Amino acid sequence: MNRLIRLFGTSIGRKLVMAGTGLMLIGFVLVHMLGNMAMFQGADALNGYAAWLQGHPLIWAARAGLLGVFLVHSVTAVSLALENRRARPVAYGRKELVAATLASRYIVLSGVLVLGFVIFHLGHFTFGWFQPEHFQARDAQGRHDVFHMVVAGFQSPLFSGVYVVSMLLVGFHLHHGVKSLVQTLGINHDSYNALLSLAGKGLVGLIVIGNCSFPVLVLMGVIGASGDN
Repeated sequence: MNRLIRLFGTSIGRKLVMAGTGLMLIGFVLVHMLGNMAMFQGADALNGYAAWLQGHPLIWAARAGLLGVFLVHSVTAVSLALENRRARPVAYGRKELVAATLASRYIVLSGVLVLGFVIFHLGHFTFGWFQPEHFQARDAQGRHDVFHMVVAGFQSPLFSGVYVVSMLLVGFHLHHGVKSLVQTLGINHDSYNALLSLAGKGLVGLIVIGNCSFPVLVLMGVIGASGDN
């Protein structure tokens, strides 16, 4: 335990924590998106999936763990950003240090914006702070009618626009995060750097396009309130 504490006290230790928690969060975002793909199968599929999640005995443990990972990632990011800000460029390394500082500022700023989106998203579809008239809907089987709640939400151009823009911000954050993660873990070599870069961009693109597809297809009428896709 003392070794872990001492490791976290170093810059490389905090970067490793960022990389590890970042990997976990990327995994969650990907799994979350894949689960939501049940929307393409209609109301019964999505409502059944949501009911299964809500009734799972480990759901609260998973939520607590995810919250812990998110908090550790955020606190560590702020710590590293402050450390970079305190660093003073020297003559022989000025360009590299300034570039690193700018990169850290951008990723922290995008992280703050992503945090704002997460709070909005939870308020919208988990707590019913927005559009509460759709939040309490039940389907014919008495389950929370998640499908129609989501469709009603995305039928608003304003809400759909917020989600699409937010997903682009998430993509920006993930793009820079994946590059930092690869560098921190030392997973780079001239023979496969290009492939790694392509794979990272592909993963980010998949997440952004997949999540943007929900509001866009609802606005286009491809996914409709009738549950017929």
